[in-house]
Amino acid sequence: MLKAHVNGIELAYERRGKGRRPEPVEGAALILLHGHPLDHTIWETLAPLLEDDFDLILPDLRGFGHSAAPRTPYLLTDMAADLLALMDVLGLERAVLAGHSMGGYIALAFARAWPQRLSGLALVASHVFADPPERRAARYRDAAEIEARGPGLLAETFPPKLTPDPRLQARLREIIARQDPWGVAQSLRAMAERPDASACLAEFGFPMVVIHGAADALVPLERARQAKALAPRLHLVELAEAAHLPMLEAPAATAEALRFFLER
Repeated sequence: MLKAHVNGIELAYERRGKGRRPEPVEGAALILLHGHPLDHTIWETLAPLLEDDFDLILPDLRGFGHSAAPRTPYLLTDMAADLLALMDVLGLERAVLAGHSMGGYIALAFARAWPQRLSGLALVASHVFADPPERRAARYRDAAEIEARGPGLLAETFPPKLTPDPRLQARLREIIARQDPWGVAQSLRAMAERPDASACLAEFGFPMVVIHGAADALVPLERARQAKALAPRLHLVELAEAAHLPMLEAPAATAEALRFFLER
């Protein structure tokens, strides 16, 4: 993987598609943000379907994969600032951010802080609302458990919540088990502290897409429909065949949904 020094840490990323070709880059830059507690490899099935259309950037977010996991507290806004710095390193004036689950929360944090740097926003199995008190408390409990015991138990219990597909569950167990316990724990705390972003949707001036699986057990489809009600011009794509991992469960349909940005 490539590495960039941003905000005092080393951020790992892959660059694929038009951005890796010798000729000048044409077309939109698309940054794919993974969810919790995963890494950039969740996009490996989807990426080949988009390489002819976009300059693809697949980072490992702070605390995950091959990126640094600094032993200091941080918020989702800090993870968004890493992306801004990465865009500067890569010479990208604007980009589309597509965030899966936690990655969607980070994309929203970016959109609130630096809307002028976005050419589009996609939420994939994600939503715009803050945690209710009981969910917030549960994230803190889970963070303490993972910090003390590592991600092993999470690797066994979490995949069935993400997808009913046993083959994908096995792949997810491997991804989760290799994550840094501090990064996993700190991202849980960061998600617990995120603000509600629902009031911002109607104010954003860039194109927006929400891609959501009808069988999502973690983030109900109703959350996506609520976002559509808040911002009617938002493009909502409901995938009957997907749960919480559209990029793996329905990659062709997810790729087609992201090509929406090529028309804008």
